[in-house]
Amino acid sequence: MAAGASRVIIPEQPGGRPRRRRENGRGSSVLSVRAWPGYGVLGLLSLPLGLLGSAFWLGRHVRPSADEWCFLPSVRDHGITGLVEKFYLTDNGRLGNGLLVGAYAKYGVAGHQWFGLVSGVVMLGLLWAVTVLLLRLTGRTAPRGVPLFVASMVTVVFLFASLNTYKTFYWPASSVSHTVAPVLACAAAVPLLWAGSRRGRVAAAACALVMGAFLGTLSEETSVVALVVLVTLLLLGHRILVPRARAHARAWCLAGGAGIVIGTLLLLTSPGSRNRRARYDAGTGSMFAPESLAGSLDGFLDILGTLFTTWWYLGALAAGVVLALLTGKRKGHAPVLLPCRPLFLLGTGTVTFLVAGYVCTVITYPLFGPHVVFAHRTWNDYLLLYVVLLVGAGALLGRALRGRASRTCAVATAAGAAMCVAVCVGLAFPLGELGESMRVRAEKWDHQDRWLRERAARGARVLPYKPLSVSGMGEPFAHRGGKTWPARCVADYYHLERITRAERLP
Repeated sequence: MAAGASRVIIPEQPGGRPRRRRENGRGSSVLSVRAWPGYGVLGLLSLPLGLLGSAFWLGRHVRPSADEWCFLPSVRDHGITGLVEKFYLTDNGRLGNGLLVGAYAKYGVAGHQWFGLVSGVVMLGLLWAVTVLLLRLTGRTAPRGVPLFVASMVTVVFLFASLNTYKTFYWPASSVSHTVAPVLACAAAVPLLWAGSRRGRVAAAACALVMGAFLGTLSEETSVVALVVLVTLLLLGHRILVPRARAHARAWCLAGGAGIVIGTLLLLTSPGSRNRRARYDAGTGSMFAPESLAGSLDGFLDILGTLFTTWWYLGALAAGVVLALLTGKRKGHAPVLLPCRPLFLLGTGTVTFLVAGYVCTVITYPLFGPHVVFAHRTWNDYLLLYVVLLVGAGALLGRALRGRASRTCAVATAAGAAMCVAVCVGLAFPLGELGESMRVRAEKWDHQDRWLRERAARGARVLPYKPLSVSGMGEPFAHRGGKTWPARCVADYYHLERITRAERLP
């Protein structure tokens, strides 16, 4: 979306109509980018923001399940540091993960209810900041509201086009590792994009080092994606960036990569990580065995088939088209990108996404096996890269259309906007159905919670519990009672010795 041919934009006369002028004395006239917002940017922006607002509101129906049954009593009894220690020594070695999980688990059920709002606002804000800064550094300007519109469309598609939105967005334990993590990786670029002095660039490299180390202890899959992106920029930066920006970008990439290596080594050498690998037979030997690599490839191809045939992702492509058609050249600002080579940029982005996605599948295959295709939450670590790639492809398409007649540009802009509207409307229906399922579960969960607390307060030590699941979430006695996990954690949560399976609510 960054590079493009310059345009001559004639300022509007006070009280007059927008003027047109031909570029370089030939071609079709171009309407000032400042004229379009009056016809719909705010209306268009209201759709993704309204969808996000609705999703935040539905978060009040979230209740603990699966792993969170175990996190809650641990944080209650031992605090956040106790949970971090448990993660490092016993569970998985993820120090950063334990810190973020403890931050919301500390507030009990309320922490789960507020998680969607807090994480969603943070993700939207970070993506908005990255969009604005990228436009500035690439010498482009856009009408007010357009960068926020693009960021909100990316957020909407990333969160709600998933095959399991609950596990992607509403399940905090999963969202911390696989949804928030890749957006936090993008946050590491903000200091570099903002820096305007040598001191600022040094601070940006330091931030990349710290963020990389944190990501290494937060999510192995996101760390892989970030490392692939950094290596790509290191190898091909001389073909993308102007000379004055290369040294700073190289230092930032090296700092970020070093941080990821440090964090990953800290995770892999932890007792918890060793326990987890032994428990699931997920050592390097099984991970890189020929049959595992072949199974990972088959699984990744199936995942790609799903992604490429899910039409909701066209919203990201359409947002890129709209952005490119509404941007103009920023006067007095030299861009940091070399003249645009669309095929090279698109090819580089595609290969980066494919490599990152396949390696993520390789490291998760020993845990899930052929079911990696159904572990939708693990796709999110590289799914954000896919969504950003679609935005970039749309921007390159919009850039190519800018040289056409003004009527063609207007039609293309309207078509892109219409696709964004269709995606937002299309995503609203499954989100509403999920919200209703969450509401029903919340009512039943609250009723059973009150009953269990009352009986436990009267001295009961063994009580019945009816599994209450939504969107395939794990609950005690799942699979007709054959799977008791996490029954022990539920009993701890209510200060019981054990729970038994109930066929109906008390």
